[in-house]
Amino acid sequence: MTTEKPAHQQDAGSVHLRDAEPARRRAAGPARRRDAEATRRALTDAAAELFAERGYDRTTVRAIAERAGVNQALLFRYFGSKTALFGEVVARDGHKQLRETPVERLLETTLRDLLAPVGTAPEDRSLEVFLRSVGGDDAVSRTNRRLTEEYAGALAGLTDADDAELRSALVLAWLLGIGLTRVVVRQEPLASADPDHVCRLMLSAARTLLEQLP
Repeated sequence: MTTEKPAHQQDAGSVHLRDAEPARRRAAGPARRRDAEATRRALTDAAAELFAERGYDRTTVRAIAERAGVNQALLFRYFGSKTALFGEVVARDGHKQLRETPVERLLETTLRDLLAPVGTAPEDRSLEVFLRSVGGDDAVSRTNRRLTEEYAGALAGLTDADDAELRSALVLAWLLGIGLTRVVVRQEPLASADPDHVCRLMLSAARTLLEQLP
């Protein structure tokens, strides 16, 4: 019959293993957090690329997971749904640009992202995501509408005119129209026009509505 040794007689190795276990758990915590953050980032990056390439409706959860190199169950674990992930992409990219870009440079920066040559990766693709996802479900439409309202609100600060909101809405509609024609429809001559030339023409015309543009 085997009896348990009194605590003062227990093997030193057993005591050491018990003492080490909490330390291992503590060390594993930050590692798991890093893994979770890396997975979220991989899914968000993959979704941003696919939404910009295919639009919301034509992008599947499976495709996002495959591009991110993870199991698709992780998308639902970290985001809950494809719609919620779409909102995350727009919030991360579109709102980041709004926060970090001086308002007087916002129009040109956004325009240059839309005009980026095929095969390059512009810094922000939120409006490209928007253009390819128009007509999505109600939650997607609300996300898109909030983004465009925030862009229009920022641009309205570039004029002292009484109809500032209308002026900024017109400029934003023009910007989105350029993106739709060049990025989605690929209609010439705009589809292959030189980005610098397009920017010069667009900004020159936009100054008639937003006089504080540089």
